[in-house]
Amino acid sequence: MKKKLIYILLTAAVFTGCKKDILNTKPLDQYSNSTLWASKADANAALTGCYSGWESGDNVIYDDCISDNGIDQFPWEGYETFASGLATATAPGVNKYSYTTIQRCNWFLDNVDKVPSASLDNTLKTRMKSEARFLRAYKYAILSQVYGDVPFPLHNLSTDEANKLQRTPKAQVVDFVLQELASIAPSLPVSYSGSDIGRITRGAALALKARTELFNAKYTDCIATTQQLMTAPFNYTLFPDYEGLFRPQNSNNAEVILDVQYLQNDNAEWVLGAALPNSSGGWSSMAPTQALVDAYETTNGKTIQQDGTYNAVQPYTNRDPRLDATVIRPGLSYMGSYFDPISASSSDLVGNNNASPTGYNFKKYLANIDDYNNTAYGTDVWNTGGSIIVIRYAEILLTYAEAKIEANQIDASVYNAINLVRQRPTVNMPAVTSAIYPDQTSLRALIRRERRAELAGEGLRWYDIQRWKIGADVLNGDVKGCLKGSVNPANGALTLTPNSNFVAGSRTFDPKNYLWPIPQKEFDINHSLKQNPGY
Repeated sequence: MKKKLIYILLTAAVFTGCKKDILNTKPLDQYSNSTLWASKADANAALTGCYSGWESGDNVIYDDCISDNGIDQFPWEGYETFASGLATATAPGVNKYSYTTIQRCNWFLDNVDKVPSASLDNTLKTRMKSEARFLRAYKYAILSQVYGDVPFPLHNLSTDEANKLQRTPKAQVVDFVLQELASIAPSLPVSYSGSDIGRITRGAALALKARTELFNAKYTDCIATTQQLMTAPFNYTLFPDYEGLFRPQNSNNAEVILDVQYLQNDNAEWVLGAALPNSSGGWSSMAPTQALVDAYETTNGKTIQQDGTYNAVQPYTNRDPRLDATVIRPGLSYMGSYFDPISASSSDLVGNNNASPTGYNFKKYLANIDDYNNTAYGTDVWNTGGSIIVIRYAEILLTYAEAKIEANQIDASVYNAINLVRQRPTVNMPAVTSAIYPDQTSLRALIRRERRAELAGEGLRWYDIQRWKIGADVLNGDVKGCLKGSVNPANGALTLTPNSNFVAGSRTFDPKNYLWPIPQKEFDINHSLKQNPGY
């Protein structure tokens, strides 16, 4: 799939008008469809254009900064505008109101049947249509989750038609997404090989279906969908090394269900460099919070509040191994030295230019920066040809467990699914049992904590906050960082001052923030739209 991105060059002229959203584009049918749709290569080039920009690694990684997992210290990037409760229609901060991919997919689906059957057989055409239908469904799933009711075109539109669209109820959009994913799954392969790796698979369709069902409290359906993914013909498994799962040499492993593929130089991913500490040449744009660090259990399988052995001035000792695999924290051995954001002489000192405002940096995908100093994955971390994971099997296991818990269908399979994730060989956290977590209430707290620990830095935390309606609890007050003190450069030993946390910012949450404001520029184009309440 990476190699086939070269086809984008063939369709550059076709997609020039697609770079803007649906409400201010020229109708795509003005292009010469009669010459474009002459062969299988043409159809493949157009479909590859649909893949271009369907999702991005910076969306996935940055999105934790609109939750209590992270903070973005640069106001112009917009994430803290939303996270702090300051979003308005004219300054929404984060903007996912884009129909570019939807318009491209609609255009492809409206025209691909023009390709002669002698050049594109029906089986392949059906598969290609299913890929485009998935990409369109993916965007509608996000739009409806973030904005609620949204315009809902399913065909290529003229400018006049687009600028008169009204919002369709969210429930109708979600129903379409679920029906669409169920419909296309059988026509998609279980896996691909060679240059086709990265295309949409049957598992990806079902995984997005399961995520959408969970996010919309369709628990019985979600259980059935996740059960499909846990049985033949699928053979997804957990990658044994949690930290290694995110290293580029392990891309496309058996845990990955859906990812964004990148190609060095042509469509390289740059965002990993932005996450790096200042001492490693990065910007510390996405900084984990103390709240995230505190969410990880101790190696006794208890929260830090429950475990009497937890030492607040040695807070990283005897913690869930996923903490050190996810967060670069004070005293951690990283790239040949002990990370030090708290000693006065450190270039990573909190408050320094491009240093983390919390004293923490995200480590996922960045366990070893030298991974990117080769021709396979990029000449440097700012020009990578690796992949960013969108959905993986661990999420499916936790989704299954949560759906069963919320449906109050608690049985051994719930504990088994959670324990598979907790007891990955390099994690090996204590097993959870019915004796420790005997009921829906205790299991609900566990699965929410487990999702946070397992999936931190993967762009899902805000959606969990939204659907659990916990914004008032976790997005109010100071955003705290690590404790002040010093790091011994010889051995990483910490000397920390109790109750001395750095403060990176302050946030206020309003219930209106469970839905995002539709950007004012859309109302300037389309006077038929209505704004979400409170904005």
